[in-house]
Amino acid sequence: MLETLRNIVQEVNAAEGFNDALQIIVKRVRDAMGTEVCSVYMRDEASGRFVFRATEGLNALQVGAASLAPGEGLVGLVAQREEPVNLEDAESHPSFQLLEGLGEEPFHAFLGVPIIHQRDVLGVLVIQQTKRRRFDESEEAFLVTMSAQLAAVIAHARVTGAVQEELLGGAAAPARINGIPGAPGVAIGTAVVVSPVADLYAVPRKGASNRRQELRAFKAALASVRADIQGVSDNLRGEMSAEDHALFDVYLGILDDSAIGGEVAGLIKAGQWAQGALSEVMIRHIRHFERMEHSYLRERAVDVKDLGTRVLAYLQDAARNEQTAYPAHTILVGEELTASSLGEVPREQLAGLISVRGSGNSHVAILARAMG
Repeated sequence: MLETLRNIVQEVNAAEGFNDALQIIVKRVRDAMGTEVCSVYMRDEASGRFVFRATEGLNALQVGAASLAPGEGLVGLVAQREEPVNLEDAESHPSFQLLEGLGEEPFHAFLGVPIIHQRDVLGVLVIQQTKRRRFDESEEAFLVTMSAQLAAVIAHARVTGAVQEELLGGAAAPARINGIPGAPGVAIGTAVVVSPVADLYAVPRKGASNRRQELRAFKAALASVRADIQGVSDNLRGEMSAEDHALFDVYLGILDDSAIGGEVAGLIKAGQWAQGALSEVMIRHIRHFERMEHSYLRERAVDVKDLGTRVLAYLQDAARNEQTAYPAHTILVGEELTASSLGEVPREQLAGLISVRGSGNSHVAILARAMG
């Protein structure tokens, strides 16, 4: 199933338009799961109704016309609960409601999963089958994973205006993006998008052919990252209080031999290559922080991931030699901005920040507020 999922994602990424991407998803999911129907219902931002937007197996003439109100029918129930609904016989459920003209009458088995992006229900992904049966755990897990991929596609289409463009025709409509404020103020400027130069989750596991050489490479990478962080720290020294500036000491402390750095060195000495040892230790600590109940502590996973990614980039010789050009009034944009990425922008050229992930408790938000 993982290979199937990968192939679907690649095909969706290559789609020419949003509607094409939806049609690829419903067709490929139906084929992969061996069901007779796969459909997508999307929540209309204006009315809140769940609109029948794509299907493989039902009446395609109803696409864009049929819809359900929030809480109405099984689709509305899935959206309301924000969890999968898996039924052997959909018609016997109290929430069942037949949408005229869709041609759902022959189908009994129903599995619907919510399409959620950053706690916002964007729609519902549904599969149906004539045979009365409950879909098993692996099928449910596959559809949940597929819905997460679809959520990213829909969210991107909304931001770019592609949803309105393909619904109404013509040019893309202006998009409004709502976020959570991390620091007060209003800024207008030029967006500079930054992204990680390495991926901790893509490192293969293998043994070290020369442990001493791997250990030397790891220590050299640590030294380079320490120098980078120290440089960022020096750049921001006059921009914030001593208390806020101490966050960079926390960064440097994570890399100490008595902390995570020592754990990685231990695995290398035990026979792992440096990249694999780093990946294993960092991912373990990232997951540990992500499971914590306190939101401030959960945000520390971002810091650990940032440091691990920077060390890995040096190990892979992927660290950027060229300096990123930051224009006047830079708006720094990233999937998950960090304190170190903030510090790399000259203070006089930084106007604002946009981070897709994170919260007001993240180090980057704390530093942004301290900088004013």
